[in-house]
Amino acid sequence: MERRTVFRLSAAAGTAGVLTLDPVAFAAPTAPSDDGAGEQPDDQPGERSRTVRGHLPAGAPDWVYLPVEVPEGIREFAVSYDYDKPEVPAGTPGNALDIGVFDERGTRLGGPGFRGWSGGARTEFAVSADRATPGYLPGPVRAGTWHVVLGPYTVAPRGLDYTVTVTLRTDAARGSERHRKPQRRQRPAYPPERTRGRGRDWYRGDCHLHTVHSDGERTPAQVAAAARAAGLDFIATTEHNTTSGHGAWEGLWGRHPDGELLVLCGEEVTTRNGHYLALGTDPGTFVDWRYRARDDAYARFARRVHQADGLVVPAHPNCPFVGCQWKFGYAHADAVEVWNGPWTPDDELALGAWDNALVAGDDWLPAMGNSDAHREGQDVGHPQTVVLAADLSRRALLDGVRHGRSYLAESSRITLKLSASGPRGEHAGIGDRLRLEAPDAEAAVRLEVAGAPEGARARLLTDQGELRARSVSGDGTVTWSTTPTRATYVRAELRHPLRDGDDPAVPGRMAAMTNPLWLLPGGPGR
Repeated sequence: MERRTVFRLSAAAGTAGVLTLDPVAFAAPTAPSDDGAGEQPDDQPGERSRTVRGHLPAGAPDWVYLPVEVPEGIREFAVSYDYDKPEVPAGTPGNALDIGVFDERGTRLGGPGFRGWSGGARTEFAVSADRATPGYLPGPVRAGTWHVVLGPYTVAPRGLDYTVTVTLRTDAARGSERHRKPQRRQRPAYPPERTRGRGRDWYRGDCHLHTVHSDGERTPAQVAAAARAAGLDFIATTEHNTTSGHGAWEGLWGRHPDGELLVLCGEEVTTRNGHYLALGTDPGTFVDWRYRARDDAYARFARRVHQADGLVVPAHPNCPFVGCQWKFGYAHADAVEVWNGPWTPDDELALGAWDNALVAGDDWLPAMGNSDAHREGQDVGHPQTVVLAADLSRRALLDGVRHGRSYLAESSRITLKLSASGPRGEHAGIGDRLRLEAPDAEAAVRLEVAGAPEGARARLLTDQGELRARSVSGDGTVTWSTTPTRATYVRAELRHPLRDGDDPAVPGRMAAMTNPLWLLPGGPGR
């Protein structure tokens, strides 16, 4: 059965405006449909489908809801969809249509109805009591109004034509599912909050990763293997707009011949005005994404992350792609992803903005570096955040990140140690405050580098810019003497040598960098 859609504009779901289509109705499995036929000609025993075709104009709202009236007795809810991709003029975005689903509990912003999201990563999905397509959450298919949610990410000037087919299956469906008894939903096996570590030490992690549970091509097992091969101690599962990956790592954490591994839960909250990591949240915590900066909802969901004991980390804030640049400000953030994947000009922009904000002192945001790896050719752990933590546990790692006790490196081959000491034995490391007796008291700054690329440049920077640098290959040390009046903070960078054709006025690609340490007059203490 097919029909064209009729839509009306509403203010549902707590957003500035969405399109809500006319509902799709299914008769109960044992009753005739409204048009006098129990099953349509194309239906199979135990399986009924309805197809909706429609058109979205350029400038369509962010979310289009297709209500589906689900009767009693349904075992599986399945959807497939397609849309046209016409040629567009150079420099004009074409059609891209995302998809997800909410169950009978509704589409209220932040409500309990979320059942999955795959963005544009797949063309079909299914949800049942005991299993679901990656990106979706298994659970009972209860009677009521479900909503397929379409997200027109970009729409070509001539509009977007789409087709959505909804299929409901009962226990009598043919094939391998025939007569299979309904099963109870299995409780997901979430990762533990700690694993065997090395006590207080520097731990290497990658906190922005994607698998088949969103738009990644690797399985969790492949990501875990790549993380261990990269010398990482911890990773975070951060799928776009879904928590289905939280329970996908059973057997992949903990002890292993190739190294211990801790898995943190999280989400890449992918809004139309930028992305942020909900990092290290309680397992199963869902953070809604259906808002823009103008909707005044971001602060609410940042609080949701904090209530779940996680960190808010704006991701790739200067990414040039549609919807990726960060527009929400930094008032509720705990850190910022300055370095995302191999070093590019947008990372340089993010670094400059971050460095300019360091003079805020107590309000500064620590920098993070993560790979955002999706597939082979994108290296897990390039870059990585190296965190000083009391042990290899969720809370200790997040505490280290929150306080800036960390540095970033392109691989585990590179190690940085930045410290400063005063004339009376005062000492501070990365993220710490060195308080000296007087504004003109001397502070001895020391940067130790191991594993530097050939011809790399080690730099010491302050609120005035670069004040000390030298070439380092392999292992080396840079020392410098300063005072609180000359430098509010000191941070370090390790840059690759310039390549042929590089602008000599621009530093080379980043190999590693630290968060700052602070030089303050006012006596001993932190």
